[in-house]
Amino acid sequence: MSPVFQTLITVSELQGLLAQAEGNGSMPPLLIDVSFDLANPAAGEHAYRTGHLPGAHYLHLDRDLSGAKSGSNGRHPLPERQVFAQKMADLGLSAGRQVVVYDAQGSMYAARLWWMLHWVGHSAVAVLDGGLSAWLSAPHADKTSGSSDVIPAPSPATFQVSESLVSSIDADRLQAQLGTIRLIDARAPERFRGEVEPLDAKAGHIPGASNRLFKNNLTADGLHFKPAAQLREEFLSLLGAYPADQVVHQCGSGVTACHNLLAMSHAGLPGAKLYPGSWSEWSSNPLRPIATA
Repeated sequence: MSPVFQTLITVSELQGLLAQAEGNGSMPPLLIDVSFDLANPAAGEHAYRTGHLPGAHYLHLDRDLSGAKSGSNGRHPLPERQVFAQKMADLGLSAGRQVVVYDAQGSMYAARLWWMLHWVGHSAVAVLDGGLSAWLSAPHADKTSGSSDVIPAPSPATFQVSESLVSSIDADRLQAQLGTIRLIDARAPERFRGEVEPLDAKAGHIPGASNRLFKNNLTADGLHFKPAAQLREEFLSLLGAYPADQVVHQCGSGVTACHNLLAMSHAGLPGAKLYPGSWSEWSSNPLRPIATA
């Protein structure tokens, strides 16, 4: 039986799963590319068509991993669970099938899909450590261009939404709990401090939040996650006396916060919550408190 990966998977481990599936005719992992660029929403899909892991499908942050925006629910609100689950089933997701997700941006978007699959009850999902760059630089990697003639046709399967394996919190409950939970903001320090705000309605942060830029989960190459033991030490230092289930992660729009959630889970500290609306939702409401510096 193949091992099940639930946080990170290395290129060599993925190659092993693919070789095993080819050798015994079993179901290979479902590969999903979610490369994206907030400044150019078409760039990720274009890059996918230029080159991707063999057999990988593409999902777009705005179209596929987000729901309808109301103007007050953030820049990347979660879609309906059933709608998202059906989209995954249309690509071939079935209960128990290993999913491997990746991007070319230090796993900032892959982590969002990782969290969302756990959100609809699917645990066999892992982020490819190092992403596309790690695959292309690995020995014996298939570097075939992902031109349109090799984009895989979907093989629809049956997948049923089940109980969420992760937790989330809405703005009202979060505001009521400020001061009693550890709130961690994954945005860049200058945005957290309110010095700049390139994307959202107001500058600053949610009162009481601590700042941990999601990129701090990565090694100096900006691609691979730090060792689990190092991540555990860093997060325990940040959390202090708070257990993981009293931790809430947020960012600008509920995307890079998932990177911190993934890092904590990989470090053996699961159970923290996501505030999906994050700063883009919070700052859109003039009645919500804001802190700076």
